[in-house]
Parts: sequence; structure tokens; C-alpha cells
Amino acid sequence: MPKVLIVIGDAAEALDTMYPLFRVREDGYEAVVAGPEKRVYHLVMHEIPPGWDVTREGPSYHLASNIAFRDVKPEEYAGMFITGGRAPEYLRYDAGLMGIVRHFFAENKPVAVVCHGAEIVATADVIRGRRIATVPKCKFDVEVCGATFVNEGCVRDGNMVSGRTWHDNHLFMAEFMRMLKAQ
Repeated sequence: MPKVLIVIGDAAEALDTMYPLFRVREDGYEAVVAGPEKRVYHLVMHEIPPGWDVTREGPSYHLASNIAFRDVKPEEYAGMFITGGRAPEYLRYDAGLMGIVRHFFAENKPVAVVCHGAEIVATADVIRGRRIATVPKCKFDVEVCGATFVNEGCVRDGNMVSGRTWHDNHLFMAEFMRMLKAQ
């Protein structure tokens, strides 16, 4: 069964993570959850309550990783999903993860990115000259790294498909699944 790498860390957004996790399994792929260490991670829920201008964060589910980034052999995977939430703020400093991301882009393998996951591909320097959707508050991050911010629910540019937030899961995940099946 082909494998899809699911990148998470503490404070990964629950709906950004759980829908894609089950979606890839639904189509017969093995979902392999990876984090900085092989352990249980604390997911969070993000929402903008009525009358608020910013996101409120609350605790959510827990999810165990199957493997640490340093132990991932990226050549064994058909695709990669990079979740959002606050986790990417610190995951982007993990050298092992940066190597994995660069491998997927060098090999032109399907990559899906949502929300703050854009910070990971921006830091890996693989989005220069590309179009990418992300949550609007990450617009600066992608533009300073040479990409064009697009405020749409599903943006495909080469081997990468992206969405703004979990509200777009049904849009960009459908395209990601088509990309996986086409390879």
C-alpha cells in the first residue's frame, strides 16, 4: 500500500490534520504520521468567535506520531501532507523536516499544504516563483520567500496543492487525492 507522510507537531490544528489523515486512508493509502519525535502530540482547535478579529485556540484531540522526522526515508512515500495550526512555527526549524520537504519537491512528488503549513515550505525555499494559498495572516511569510499569495480554497502549482484553512479541506484534498492517483 502506498504511503503518505502526514507532518504534525504540538499545536497542529485538529481539523487541518484529522480530515486529511482519514481521507488518505479512505482511498487506500497508508497514512504515516511524523513529528519531531515519535510520541503523542497535542492538537488544538482554532476558530474565530463572533465579534473577534483573531483566532482563539483551544485544546483538542491527541495524535501519536508513527515516526520521528530524522527516521523518515522520503523515497518510501508517494506524497506528503503538511498541516497547519501553530506547529509549523517551530517545525520549520527542524533540519530533518527541511530535508524531507526538499526531497518531495526535487522529486516532484505530490505535496498538500494548509494554513500555517505554508511556513514550512517557505522556510524550505521550495515555493519561490509559485502560487500558494494560505491563511491571510501568513501572506507575508510566503511573499517574503518569493511566492505569490492567493486567497482561494484550492491552489495547485506543479506538485503542490494548497488551501487556506480547514474550511477548504474538501477543495484541496480532492485535488491532492487526484495528484496521488495520477502518479
